[in-house]
Amino acid sequence: MEKQAQKSVAVVGGGLVGAMNACYLSSRGFKVDLYEARADIRTMEVVRGRSINLALSCRGREALKKVGLEDQVVEDGIPMYARMIHDLNGTLRPIPYGKSDQYIMSVDRRKLNETLLTAAEKRPDVTLHFQHKLMSCDLEKGRWLIMHFTNRWDRNGGEDVEVRTDLIMGNDGAYSAIRKHMVKRPRFNYSQEYIPHGYMELTVPPHNGEFAMAVNYLHIWPRNEYMMIALPNQDKSFTLTLFMPFDMFDQLKTGDDVLQFFLEKFPDSVPLIGEESLKETYFRLPPLPLVSVKCSPYHVSDKAVIMGDAAHAMVPFYGQGMNCGFEDCLVFDEILEDLNNDLSKALPKFSVYRSPDAHAICDLAMYNYIEMRKSVNSRWFLMRKKVDSFLHAIMPSIFIPLYTMVSFTRIRYHVVINKAKKQDVLVDNSIQALMGLAAV
Repeated sequence: MEKQAQKSVAVVGGGLVGAMNACYLSSRGFKVDLYEARADIRTMEVVRGRSINLALSCRGREALKKVGLEDQVVEDGIPMYARMIHDLNGTLRPIPYGKSDQYIMSVDRRKLNETLLTAAEKRPDVTLHFQHKLMSCDLEKGRWLIMHFTNRWDRNGGEDVEVRTDLIMGNDGAYSAIRKHMVKRPRFNYSQEYIPHGYMELTVPPHNGEFAMAVNYLHIWPRNEYMMIALPNQDKSFTLTLFMPFDMFDQLKTGDDVLQFFLEKFPDSVPLIGEESLKETYFRLPPLPLVSVKCSPYHVSDKAVIMGDAAHAMVPFYGQGMNCGFEDCLVFDEILEDLNNDLSKALPKFSVYRSPDAHAICDLAMYNYIEMRKSVNSRWFLMRKKVDSFLHAIMPSIFIPLYTMVSFTRIRYHVVINKAKKQDVLVDNSIQALMGLAAV
């Protein structure tokens, strides 16, 4: 019997999801070439771009576990057991995420990416190609896909590289070059939405060599129309992220404007950041936009598929962007297992199975921004949280709070929304009944 030829996959994008997929595909016997437009971040002193820390939860951990990396990543993370609310008057209020043993983890984006790249590089049949920017691809060819990369940072002036492969996997982020080619195809659904808010990062340095705030929390300064959050880092600093409408950012034109704004709206943060550091850092980089992307299908026959932000970029307010991207890899691997690596069946099944869940978490991420910046200030919201916890304690397999389902289970995202809506009716009726009894 003739041995079946090894199939090749070109993974476009060497970020978190691309490196993870390289690990998964190699374990399934594919020959993997990973192409990344940037230089190898493992050799760079400074990596410019997105936030330095991320929130790792159940879905991401399950994906890491299957490729043998969960323990290594968790060892370098910092557990966060609750939100710590910073009220305007300086009062601190913790709101637990779930049971006492449930937590999300603050992990360093760069270190995690480096860990995944190194793990992929060590695997058989994986080759990493850095400084290779995709310029064009043909998704209509027969057995071979033809892609053209430009090695434009080459010291000799750069060159065009033509690649032929069985499958192209687009893991190249919210502004995906692969998705741009898919958009041109008939019956491809695509939408994007920029919210009116942008974000800016600041820093709380260590104080006397220690964390300046309680470490095992995600700190939130909710101010209804805007907010600031802080996640702990391994070097005992905190990364602060200010989310605010762009027109409010534009109104702060001088260092004194910025200082006055923070003294009025986030007064307890000023001594932590430092007045001069605040004035300087605020103007170092402009606020960045936040985009949500939905599309379908995620594949082209058996020739191409997109995952991660390329398929479903989302605003960061549920901390599920990375976790959802990692779960994409895990779901695709489970489908390949069921279908014996048959790409002609696996790609369409992935699209049909995964798109309703990705659309659902994009919607949930939008909703959670309102909860984080506004709802946590509401007595009704806090009462509902207590009722949720009580019902979950007495009926753990029947009643599961929304946040618990999203962050501490692998219940499909669209099922989470449907279940949460039914539970909301139960909670509202329970609270109204209790209030009626109290009134009587």
